[in-house]
Amino acid sequence: MRRKDDEKEKSIKEAVIKLILEQGFHGTSISKIAKEAGVSPATVYIYYENKEVMLRDIYIEYSEEIVDSLLSKIYAEMDGHELIEILTRGYYTYIQEHGEIFHFVDQFSSCPALASQCSEQKNTNNLNSLLEAMKQKRIIKNYRNDNLIAIIFYPIKSIAIKQCIGEFEQASLLEEMITIIQDALLV
Repeated sequence: MRRKDDEKEKSIKEAVIKLILEQGFHGTSISKIAKEAGVSPATVYIYYENKEVMLRDIYIEYSEEIVDSLLSKIYAEMDGHELIEILTRGYYTYIQEHGEIFHFVDQFSSCPALASQCSEQKNTNNLNSLLEAMKQKRIIKNYRNDNLIAIIFYPIKSIAIKQCIGEFEQASLLEEMITIIQDALLV
């Protein structure tokens, strides 16, 4: 059996993201992925059983990376204003710095087949635990976590992906949105 190589695996993941974003799920095949990654199709199968497993595994890895990136900036003594500021700015920055990964995760987060297989992700549980702790400390309002996540992250995504406005306008919208979110959620 052939050994796995971290560089080849990274090349495969990058090829998957690039091709899925350019050609969609149905336009992307194992042979196209292999060609883009500079490996043989047989090499792709060393890492992934099939295309569906590959997409699921890459989706889980990168969606966990996004949330882990945000949660790594949180510390226990934060007040609610700081918490919302860190989460929103961190999410905005992640989108700006890792656009392809973000768009890949965003595209597949609404895919029913992936959602049914990925409901117990570690990162989702960690984010829910953080929100529950903040509610127990009476820092944020006692809304359902799905609504809290929507209020915190969806408006930030909307600002970060706006292509038709300048950097200054995006920064201004971000500042205002952080204030709106803080006003809406803090006790």
